[in-house]
Order: sequence, then structure tokens, then C-alpha cells
Amino acid sequence: MKSQNKWSKNWKSSKQVRKQRKYRYNAPLHVKHGFVSVHLSKELRDKHKRRALPARKGDKVKILRGSFKGKSGKIENINSKQEKVYVEGIMALKRDGTKVPKALKPSNLMILELNLDDKMRQKIIKRKIE
Repeated sequence: MKSQNKWSKNWKSSKQVRKQRKYRYNAPLHVKHGFVSVHLSKELRDKHKRRALPARKGDKVKILRGSFKGKSGKIENINSKQEKVYVEGIMALKRDGTKVPKALKPSNLMILELNLDDKMRQKIIKRKIE
């Protein structure tokens, strides 16, 4: 009996949607880290010479799509496993009236200000400029 690979980096180049989904779903966390990349604003794009960066807690983002379109806030949590980002102040209302944080897709966000507290992140950004 042939063993079924749970994840292979070769599926990224597949035209088949089922294999593309399998690639994203079963990817290890170090690969999923890249899936939470968020577009940079025009000013940041010109300054750092790159289009997108992985989201980081403390980044200020603007929501571009959905019912919260136009609102902005700081990232308070990131779920790499589910590829979701949580922004402070963005809450969903449950049927019983309680509010819960709304999970957002990184593709629907744009970074307005970067959190540069982390030395490693500064290195990553400088690497592209030089």
C-alpha cells in the first residue's frame, strides 16, 4: 500500500485546487508563517522596498474588505494554524449578545505602521533593502 504524504513542497506548483488546498492545510508552521503576510501601505512599500511582510503583533493595520472596511487598529493576536489575524476593537456580536474577537484574513488587511521592537524583524527588513 502506497503511503500518502501529508505535506510536500511540490504541491505548491500544482494546477489542481485540491492539492493547493492540501498544501496550505497540512503545511508546517514555519511555512504557514508566510501565509499570514499582509500588504504594506504605499509609504512603507517605498521605504522598505517590499510589497508585503508577515503580520506581527503590534502592527497597525487597516481593514480593506468586509463589514469592518475602513477601520484600523493594532494586531492583538495571530493564529498561524488557522491563518487568521485579530485586530483590537474589531468584535463580532453573538446571538446571545456577547462580543467575541473577529478573525480576519491577512489578505484583507494593509499594514500602516510596523512594530519594529524585534531585532530579527529589523534584520529581515534591512536584508531586502541592501
